[in-house]
Amino acid sequence: MPQKKEQFSRYDVANYLKREEDLAKYLDACMEEAGNDATYIAAALGDIARARGMAQLAKDTGISREGLYKALSPDGNPSLATVLKVVKALGLKLGAKVA
Repeated sequence: MPQKKEQFSRYDVANYLKREEDLAKYLDACMEEAGNDATYIAAALGDIARARGMAQLAKDTGISREGLYKALSPDGNPSLATVLKVVKALGLKLGAKVA
């Protein structure tokens, strides 16, 4: 008798970012892990944006939903101004540490 194939749903971190603290810790961890990879940070912000709601974020930043999806995708390359608008609209702050 042939074995039945297991069905798995695709993992999406956005489904697990519920609390403000989760968002901040996730972004902080991604920034630590990213090294010099700016697209990694953009994708992490995209995950957070999807968790919070892209439509509301678009209203809060004044950037179109499509523009946000494009800029915050793994292939995106958002300007620093876009990153700062998104971070502020998400209620987060960027920080600096001594390396």
